[in-house]
Amino acid sequence: MSTQQPSLDEPWPGWVASEAAQAAYGKHLARIGQLIPAVLYAHVMDRQGLAAAHNAGRRKVVDAQVGSIAMECREDLLEAAVVLDALALCHGHGSYLPRPYQETSIPTPAEVELRTDASDVAGELARHDQQYGASTTGDIPAPLEDGCTDKERDAVRAYARREWITRQERWPGI
Repeated sequence: MSTQQPSLDEPWPGWVASEAAQAAYGKHLARIGQLIPAVLYAHVMDRQGLAAAHNAGRRKVVDAQVGSIAMECREDLLEAAVVLDALALCHGHGSYLPRPYQETSIPTPAEVELRTDASDVAGELARHDQQYGASTTGDIPAPLEDGCTDKERDAVRAYARREWITRQERWPGI
């Protein structure tokens, strides 16, 4: 793990935050840099523990871990959505891939894939929050469906931003 302290200018080593990312997340952008290794580590460790319990035939442990992972789903969606969104903002604004995506021989620019992934995860957050009433800011946009517009994709990303910033301001350090 990096020992470098994140800053607004460089939230992650070698990652220079764009003006769009700084405008969207403000003082909270450095926290997103801290989330990158934490999110990756948590996912690896959760899977490793689940696999070990499964291989050992410990069914009760597997059931408990699956239940725990399901409870953490919203936080995982929220954190992944803002990390992808901040990275996408650093690559500028632009279009998204259509839903459903049809494979073509024309290579897709990396920034378009990144924006699309950011909106897809944010769309799943919106779907989760509508289903479970988990929103803290309200005004949940419609989850993304096939044929969604760029405006709808922008709306779910903006929703994820609002949710995350509100959480940071209400409960700093979480």
